[in-house]
Formats: sequence, C-alpha cells, structure tokens
Amino acid sequence: MIFTQLILAHLLGDFILQPNSWVADKENIKLKSKYLYLHILIHNFLSFIFLWNTELWWVAVVVGISHLVIDASKLYFQNVKTKKRWFFIDQFLHIAVIAGVSFYFNEFNFEFLKDQNLLKIAVAVLFLSTPTSIIIKTLLSSWTPVAEAHNNIQTESLSSAGKYIGILERLLVFTFIMVNHWEGVGFMVAAKSVFRFSDLAQAKQRKLTEYVLIGTLLSFGIAVLTGILIK
Repeated sequence: MIFTQLILAHLLGDFILQPNSWVADKENIKLKSKYLYLHILIHNFLSFIFLWNTELWWVAVVVGISHLVIDASKLYFQNVKTKKRWFFIDQFLHIAVIAGVSFYFNEFNFEFLKDQNLLKIAVAVLFLSTPTSIIIKTLLSSWTPVAEAHNNIQTESLSSAGKYIGILERLLVFTFIMVNHWEGVGFMVAAKSVFRFSDLAQAKQRKLTEYVLIGTLLSFGIAVLTGILIK
C-alpha cells in the first residue's frame, strides 16, 4: 500500500533522521535554514526508495513540496505558547496529504462505516473518554474534599492530570477485555493502587482517600461494564 510506504518514509524522515539541532536551526532562521531543505530532500529520497516505482515519481514530489509548505507555515505561525498545538497540526496535515494521495489510488473507501462491530467499539471508546469523566465528576460533586497541607507534603498536581489518567485507564481496561486478557485489568487495579494510594497514605486525609477510591472504582467499573456489553 502506498499509504503504508509513505507513512514509513514520513516517520523515518520526521523523527528518526531529523536531529534536534536541525529543528532548532529551522526555528531560529526559518526559511534561511539549510537544514529545512535538507530535511525535505531526505523526505523525497525516502519516498522514492519506499515507493520503488519510477512511474510514481510525482507522488514523492507532491509529498516533498507539501511537506515544505506545511513545515514553513508552522515555522512562521507557531510561537512559544502554540508550539505544542502546531506540532500536532503539522503532523495531521502531513498524514492528511499522504491519505489524500492514497485515496487517489483508491486505497481507501468508506465501507468500514457499515461495520456494526467497529461502530460499537467506536461508540464505547468515545463514551469512556470525556463523557464518563463528566459522569463520574457529577456523581462525586457533592463529596469533593478540600485539599489540606500536612507536614509540607507536595499536594500540587498537573493540570487535568486526573481526567486524562482516568481516560487512559478506562481505555486500557476496555482493550484488555476486548482481547480477552482479564488479567490485564487486575494488573491495572494493582498498579493504580500502588502509585495512587501510597500518596494518599502520606496525606493522611480519610475523606480524600475515600473520594479517590470511589472515583477509581467507578472508573474501572464503568469500563468493565462497557467492555462486557460490547462483547
């Protein structure tokens, strides 16, 4: 498949064969950086090599030119605050170009949208993300404990870390159930207990411990029930 070949070329060119020094130089002097053009040449070369078809030379050229335009746009539009956002926009656009070329060769179609099993899994994954986080937060809203400082213990946490940890753990539990590896669910519960409740023991707040325990059990329970329903 052209898509697989071009994705392989993209991963090698954008991540493996692009040193941090090249990235820094491009960000400093933008279009004046020789490494920007060397980076594009590497992408072109890799695309030619992996396609290994002289009749498809124009595909490598299209990918290379689009890569130059996307990278140049990112260099001029990103700043310190939007750098992370532009990284993902940049990668999305590169993959979209590759997908567009593959679609031109009829490698993709939308027949998968008729697959009921796939749609059920998609609904479950979507449900276990933000919707379940909101449901759990709403259920526990009347019990939210007030954080207290005890013996100079570090109580700060990353912004929205709990939400994303919950989403990831539910998706992992769901995956383990779908592939019939229930022992993985037990591993997740054990790992969460070790990392989370050791901190709570230091905090010495019974209400906070109970709050986190209820939230964790709800999170795992909803993921398990969802997995069973889909199975």
